[in-house]
Amino acid sequence: MSGRVRTLIKALPALVRGRRLDRMTRSHSKSAPGPATTSAPTPEPTPASPSAPTHHTVSQLRGLARLGVDATHGVVGLVEQMHRTISDGALPLGPARNAATTGLTGLVYRSIRGTAGAVGQGLDLALQLLQTQLPAGTASPRREALLAVVNGIWGDHLAASGNPLAIPMSLRVDGRPVALTPEGLRAALPALNGRVAVLLHGLCMNDLQWQRQGHHHGEVLSQELGYTVLSLHYNTGLPVADNGATLSALLDELLTAWPMAVTDFALVGHSMGGLVARSAIQQSEAKPWRQQLTHLVCMGTPHEGALLERGGRLIDSALTLSPYLAPFARLGKSRSAGISDLADGSVRAPLPAGVQVGLVAATTTEEPRGLRHVLIGDGLVTVASAWGEHRDPARALHLPAGRKRLITRANHWDLLSHPQAADALRAWLR
Repeated sequence: MSGRVRTLIKALPALVRGRRLDRMTRSHSKSAPGPATTSAPTPEPTPASPSAPTHHTVSQLRGLARLGVDATHGVVGLVEQMHRTISDGALPLGPARNAATTGLTGLVYRSIRGTAGAVGQGLDLALQLLQTQLPAGTASPRREALLAVVNGIWGDHLAASGNPLAIPMSLRVDGRPVALTPEGLRAALPALNGRVAVLLHGLCMNDLQWQRQGHHHGEVLSQELGYTVLSLHYNTGLPVADNGATLSALLDELLTAWPMAVTDFALVGHSMGGLVARSAIQQSEAKPWRQQLTHLVCMGTPHEGALLERGGRLIDSALTLSPYLAPFARLGKSRSAGISDLADGSVRAPLPAGVQVGLVAATTTEEPRGLRHVLIGDGLVTVASAWGEHRDPARALHLPAGRKRLITRANHWDLLSHPQAADALRAWLR
């Protein structure tokens, strides 16, 4: 995740500035900007949306201010723990010193926390008052991408603390939330029909990033296969099970409001999106939408976990062996529950009965053999994990070979635009 953190730090000034409050106020009376091409600040694409959503810049500033105060408290706690460890003369190996400092030293640390909290509360109140006086501005794809990264890394904390930066789950079309009523659906999707598909993005991403290198899988589904396509937008830092439960309720609401009979209903997930889809299915066996589900396609989904997160856990464990390194383990453990769920895939359930399932994996090697192919896969997810293969038969997904695809010389992000991935969708969802 270090690359994403560097990206966040680099792009943070753009998020804070937004369009500037004076420009935002002037733009309120203008129509939303048309399509534009925007370069991606992350390995994933950051396409322009044909109808950009609106966000309140002041609300985002409030969220950043709160996150800054929380970060200050965290750093103060880390320094205090290191101070206590050194003052106690702890041995190089042993348990962490988690007790707070006492006396004058403890008073200093408590004063720093209190001052930071007071400043944060005052700033939040001032921005809250300002927010009521200014209209919403237009969100750029770059800002949407940055918010997605922030939510992926710290999304569970944002949601638990009521931070305005937390992304609420919604179904969107062209980056705009869709009202799940017959009237709202017809307004957002004038050509809707009985074939429905929902796209679910991966960790630290958003629904606009299905567009990559001039390709969009949703366009294949709509233009070639006749599906009405919506995209899920959600906080990827929340636990997969929580997102699955929320998605289940959302899909029930969607199909209940659908203005006509649904003949085909497909879920297409990239990376974590596949886990969220499976979690929703697992929690919804008795719900009406589950009985209407006909297809599930997962692309680069870590059904059996992702090696990078497993490595992160090993590093965290190693750091706790020394009381002098233990404070830094707190930094690694501050990553979101969503990321932690990727260590083992988190969904323990067989593939859904009565649903046509397809699994797409990628490998960066030219041929599907060798140590690099086995251990690295697409760079984030191994082929075995993407195919749901496990040495324990109780955990394996047992999908027939004809329902699996392997794309060589491709990485995790290439699955969003690779012609062979599109061919798999054509074959499985026709």
